[in-house]
Amino acid sequence: MDCVLSYHMNPLTCGVAKFNLKLARELGVSMHQVLDPIVTTYRAPLLSMKMCEFDRADVGRLGELLDWVEWRECYSLFLHSWEDTEIEHRMVLEAVDVFCGNAELASQVSNLRQSNIHGLWCPGTLIDARRFDDAEISVFTFGMAHKIRSRYYDKLKNLLEDAGKSYCLYVSTALHENTSFDDDFSVGFEELSEVFDHDLRFLGYLLDDATYNYLLETDFFVAFFEQGVRANNTTVHAAMHCGAVVITNLDEYSPPEFQHMKNIIDITQCDEIPQDPDVLAEISANAIKLDEEAYGWSALVRNMRSEVGASEELSADDNDRDTVKAAELTSETPGEVPGGAGLG
Repeated sequence: MDCVLSYHMNPLTCGVAKFNLKLARELGVSMHQVLDPIVTTYRAPLLSMKMCEFDRADVGRLGELLDWVEWRECYSLFLHSWEDTEIEHRMVLEAVDVFCGNAELASQVSNLRQSNIHGLWCPGTLIDARRFDDAEISVFTFGMAHKIRSRYYDKLKNLLEDAGKSYCLYVSTALHENTSFDDDFSVGFEELSEVFDHDLRFLGYLLDDATYNYLLETDFFVAFFEQGVRANNTTVHAAMHCGAVVITNLDEYSPPEFQHMKNIIDITQCDEIPQDPDVLAEISANAIKLDEEAYGWSALVRNMRSEVGASEELSADDNDRDTVKAAELTSETPGEVPGGAGLG
């Protein structure tokens, strides 16, 4: 076997892709997408896949590949599931060796052939198996994957380096509807990895209780935006509500109450990471106070009700004026109506 061929390639979103990446590393060979033109340059690949993951069109393309590729009589197969499809029957009959991820799969394919069927297993796939270091400065960020903005992280990295202490950036993310890890998160995460290297930890998708605990424990929370933080950036409000010291970027449309080194840290104005416990405690306390008084749920509801009340008063005044005007008009005789012909 001189390479591993996989349908999906992102180990963050596909268990088979993660298995294939780990297997390729253990075999000392490369891993490629099964329909990539480069696969024609190999001699004895291992096709490791679940056919239920294939698009219908790609099933047809795989079949066409197997019709003419030079290694069509020299490939091996690793099955992770059995859908009893035509293409699976074909590959089981053609493959030199058929490796099955469990005994049930081996039993299912034994009806098609008797030789070179190997009932195996799939080991654990922890690729990045490292203990979290006890970093002296912990930095946490969470939010939607498509909103990761890596350009401010270069400056953050330099500020953390200048602090002279060990540090680590912990990243949790969720996916917005119509976005994907492949297209939106992976690019941003790769850029962050280039900046922070071994000082970066991806936490996956955290539910609220886990996020809440990270916000309570972290030294800093970071969130950077294309232009600047806005009043409707809920991640920043959540962090301030929990008393996290927020590092973000401000501009003219950021909430005017957000003030550098008072209740927030503006990366564009920051020359060093504050480390004085008293300074950090004051920023944290001010953030909590601002959230409670001006940007929490109670403040929002109170403002909405006051705005609605004011609108209702204005509407009532307008209605009263309209009623008075209508009464005045109806009290006039037809002949007295300006321009009226009268009913005489």
